[in-house]
Amino acid sequence: MNEPLRLLLVDDHPVVRSGLRAMFEDSSDMLVVAEAADGEAALEVLRHTEVRVVLMDLQMGEGMDGVTATREITSLPDPPAVLVLTVYDTDADILAAVEAGATGYMLKDAPPEQLRAAVKSAAAGETALGPDVASRLFDRLRSPGEALSPREVEILRLLAQGLSNRALSRELFISEATVKTHLVHIFDKLGVDNRTAAITTALRRGIIRSR
Repeated sequence: MNEPLRLLLVDDHPVVRSGLRAMFEDSSDMLVVAEAADGEAALEVLRHTEVRVVLMDLQMGEGMDGVTATREITSLPDPPAVLVLTVYDTDADILAAVEAGATGYMLKDAPPEQLRAAVKSAAAGETALGPDVASRLFDRLRSPGEALSPREVEILRLLAQGLSNRALSRELFISEATVKTHLVHIFDKLGVDNRTAAITTALRRGIIRSR
């Protein structure tokens, strides 16, 4: 008999972890070997526990966020697969997770059978995407000229936090002239002519999320 897939649940809500544990362990070929409330705790677990798949939330209170944790985990020697499991489906979140090295991206409201299938795909090194997530990515591929680049999405996310051009320049290690060039492209793609309209449009289209 094959060994069950060893899972690590990373989520700052104990009730959510408890529900996920019950759901995954309802399948005889999966075993939750550890839980963590944030990214730092997850990294500590991985120092002494063998894990095949990490189920990673994105937003975790004051602790290390899921994107940062995913980047840290996937840079480890022989890392486990990281499957993001979150409530957020914006372009900004999806792109950040993929760029950090996540093997898959699922939403928490997916049916249990989809989540279990996604874990198995991630363990096999295959990409696992929820239907809504896959749809957003395919839309970007179908209209590459209209789609914002990952850097443009990041700039929009920071704009929504109120950063000035100078602050954006410092945050992203680029010149203010480059920031202005990015903003021109962003405004053009969104069909707007100012920062406020760009943020409003990006929120409405699900490109970024409100904090």
